[in-house]
Amino acid sequence: MLEIYNAAEDSFLLSEVLKEEIPKLLTKNLTLLEIGAGSGIQLETARNLGIKNIFSCDINSLAIKHCKKLGFNCIKSDLFENIKGKFDLIIFNPPYLPEDKKEPENSKVSTTGGKIGSEIINRFLEQAKFHLNKNGKIILLISSLTKGVKFNNYKKKLLKKKKIFYEELYIWKLSN
Repeated sequence: MLEIYNAAEDSFLLSEVLKEEIPKLLTKNLTLLEIGAGSGIQLETARNLGIKNIFSCDINSLAIKHCKKLGFNCIKSDLFENIKGKFDLIIFNPPYLPEDKKEPENSKVSTTGGKIGSEIINRFLEQAKFHLNKNGKIILLISSLTKGVKFNNYKKKLLKKKKIFYEELYIWKLSN
């Protein structure tokens, strides 16, 4: 049985960055989409910062149910599969670790990004450009353990990095 990804160091770091970045982007009708809503921590951060138009999705039915209980619009979707429209801000704390044969199946969906860690991120980056408004931004978290990320033609700016345990986390702001 799948579990909801519990907020951990990566989630807290992303929330911290959102608290710094969202006020710079905030407009009356800012639309936000979180891919992989998980525990809902980023959704709550966005709501607390005054964003009204918040949408989210997850591949995990338990996470969807949890986020709905928190009062968020959350649907089942594998990345952008069931997402309609364009957004001003898209956030994603993806599964980013390379495959580990010893990891339990029920947690892999939340942590494993593919054989080298970037497969899900690269699918996300390919699809996201079709859902980003003209001056829209993506805030994406990745790890030093993630190999092969294809940022394509996105302009990127490193917002924050943090060393934890055996890896370093990076938060990028991307735009077209």
